[in-house]
Amino acid sequence: MRTMKFPKRYLVVILTFICTSVCYIERVGFSIAYTFAADAAGVNQASKGTILSTFYYGYACSQVPGGWAAQKIGGRKVLLLSFVLWSATCALVPLDPNRVFVMVIARLLVGVSQGFIFPSIHTVLAQWVPPHERSRSVSLTTSGMYLGAAAGMLFLPSLVKYRGPQDVFLAEAALGAMWSLLWFKYASDPPRSEHPKATAAGFGESMLPINGSHKLKIENGGSSVRSAKIPWKRIILSLPVWAIVVNNFTFHYALYVLMNWLPTYFELGLQLSLQEMGSSKMLPYLNMFIFSNIGGVVADHLVTKRILSVTRTRKLLNTMGFIVASLALMAIPIFRTSSGAVLCSSVALGFLALGRAGFAVNHMDIAPRYAGIVMGVSNTAGTLAGIIGVDLTGKLLEAARSVDSSLSSPESWRLVFFIPGLLCIFSSLVFLLFSTGERIFD
Repeated sequence: MRTMKFPKRYLVVILTFICTSVCYIERVGFSIAYTFAADAAGVNQASKGTILSTFYYGYACSQVPGGWAAQKIGGRKVLLLSFVLWSATCALVPLDPNRVFVMVIARLLVGVSQGFIFPSIHTVLAQWVPPHERSRSVSLTTSGMYLGAAAGMLFLPSLVKYRGPQDVFLAEAALGAMWSLLWFKYASDPPRSEHPKATAAGFGESMLPINGSHKLKIENGGSSVRSAKIPWKRIILSLPVWAIVVNNFTFHYALYVLMNWLPTYFELGLQLSLQEMGSSKMLPYLNMFIFSNIGGVVADHLVTKRILSVTRTRKLLNTMGFIVASLALMAIPIFRTSSGAVLCSSVALGFLALGRAGFAVNHMDIAPRYAGIVMGVSNTAGTLAGIIGVDLTGKLLEAARSVDSSLSSPESWRLVFFIPGLLCIFSSLVFLLFSTGERIFD
């Protein structure tokens, strides 16, 4: 009896899913552990915002270099190296809010290391995943971020309470080391026999790093000399690329503000203890995990069944996700109970994740060969959103504190949630006008 072979590309996708989960456990874990330690040390909100946003400065600096390195060296190798570096930093650096310089350097290092991860992942997926599986593969991989954030919100507050904030760092480093071993053992570049029509399909061995003299066979039996030169000018001037960039900025502005400041909103805005909230505090991120995968399955179904074109599919899911998310974001300060805040933040993050089946997969639609590069460019914008949004929120709250010392009034938080809400409306319009699902880069 013939046994079915588990395709290697599925294993690669699963490993990238675990990768993003561990990365976001680290990010949420730092926010929880540092908030606990900083509040105990009497650090003000503006200073907290500065430290929380430091990660994103390092992250922004390494996005485009990460795409370049993945293109030239290979996403598989770059991904492993970046994981080892940030895990080692977490293991070796002590958490002490009073040692500001040490905290800044540590967060910069972690940010730089993790900045190589997503461009590398997109390069790996462009090599392994055929076009008709891209939506659900990218959605599954990125949904790991939300499952990791949910797990962090569920388990790490108790770890902080019973073991102390430093143990969060050690736990994250251990997870990073374990994933690195799995990736080293099981990941590989796609073999030449895996995709015999790779060039025509736009994936597989034709996506591997190349040199200036490398020749690629194409389906009609001829050959084409592919230059390793990256078309930077065309990428930077492309309106479809800018449509992705704008939406990536907005998505991450909303995500990073909620990820870094939702614990403070629960604690100070609603006077709730994270430990006492139980599992409800993880629901927004769990909702992101669910909706991200729903979006990927729906998008692939619409495309493969020819119900909608790739372009219309991307625009439909992006618009639906961002418009509903904008309404939910602006409603958060209206509800003054834990259930109301959890519901609104869950809807907001869930539909933002649904929108990723629009703009996030679009990297590989328009530029499969340069997916890591385009991802690096757009993720730089997303990272700038983290720098701006997280730091600006701290300043807004510090200004609001002069009026409401406890930050418990809805007025203190209105601007915090209205800004990303309005950005969602603007971004959805930009994507409707300028995006495309067609391949525009060779």
